[in-house]
Amino acid sequence: MDTAHPYGLSIPQAVTERLLTERATELGAEVRRGCELIGLSQDEHGVTVELADGTQLRSRYLVGCDGGRSVVRELLGVGFPGEPTRAKTWLGDVEVTEQPATLAAMTAETRKAHVRFGVIPIGDGVYRIIVPAEGVAEDRATAPTLAEFKQRVRVVAGTDFGAHSPRWLSRFGDASRQAERYRVGRVLLAGDAAHIHPPAGGQGLNLGVQDAFNLGWKLAAEVNGWAPEGLLDSYHTERHPVAARVLDNTRAQGVLFLTPGPGTQALHQLLSELMDFEDVNRYVIEMITAVGVRYDFGDGHELLGKRMRDIGLKRGRLYELLHSGRGLLLDQTGRLSVAGWADRVDHVVDGSEELDVPAVLLRPDGHVAWVGEDQQDLLSQLPKWFGAAVS
Repeated sequence: MDTAHPYGLSIPQAVTERLLTERATELGAEVRRGCELIGLSQDEHGVTVELADGTQLRSRYLVGCDGGRSVVRELLGVGFPGEPTRAKTWLGDVEVTEQPATLAAMTAETRKAHVRFGVIPIGDGVYRIIVPAEGVAEDRATAPTLAEFKQRVRVVAGTDFGAHSPRWLSRFGDASRQAERYRVGRVLLAGDAAHIHPPAGGQGLNLGVQDAFNLGWKLAAEVNGWAPEGLLDSYHTERHPVAARVLDNTRAQGVLFLTPGPGTQALHQLLSELMDFEDVNRYVIEMITAVGVRYDFGDGHELLGKRMRDIGLKRGRLYELLHSGRGLLLDQTGRLSVAGWADRVDHVVDGSEELDVPAVLLRPDGHVAWVGEDQQDLLSQLPKWFGAAVS
């Protein structure tokens, strides 16, 4: 794949959350848990939100990242069209008493009749058990109890594997829905509040984090007063098609792997044969991992609109230079300049054997906004992403 790390790496969600929380706190963010939003209103200057305890908060912008049952989305009246849940599933991260070899053998046998069943080791003696829950009367707003979860596993697998000490129990479905709009005035939607889909391929976390990555620097530009016209609207323009594509490929995976019948088996066999071709294999994997995402910045170099991979430079790695959240001109010619935008764009004169173009202009989210070596051409693109020059 076109990445410095061409492999899959399974990181527990709790670890990801801890790292993001630590970084946010380090940068000065205040994380308040247990705060329930029940109302919001907005005007031309900002947004007022009301919490369940009667507290009111005021901000210039509000981003609803409050999940598939988003209160923010409902209060905005934004449509959430798509398909409802058809296949219900329970998930539990638990410890087990069963031995690993027996666990693997029993899981393989159970999957012959229940393809959605799975037991996956996730480290530190914890296993993720995924079990079909059709026919179970449930309130999806509440997690199952350990007793309920073990009973369901026994029904499907004939044993509960000695499950105990749950880290996490939850319910999910295979609904596919997408918000019609990601922005209403000063309120925006991101993550599952903007889109939900079956968890095939584990694409939801990448999708939501990249929503935030795309939106964050654009909001910063607005707040700091240098955003060019239309920059904030480009969040919807760029991210809505990406989510639509994820919804489509998870729908396809649902048909391929969860729908029984000879027709599906034949389709599965055909796709398996196609995956033996390197180009097809690469295309599918880059789609599922989101490495292949390319925003439409118009015609131009093949890198334009893609996220630049973490190439090696003489001074280290490229991504280390993006930690500041600023734009970056990576200049292998030494002849270019970002004078007038130095408060928003870093100019790094360095070389790389992995980069076969003279220079690239990167947005703060790492996507390539310009490729070339002509100063006047560069000057025509800087205002598009970084606003007017400062004299």
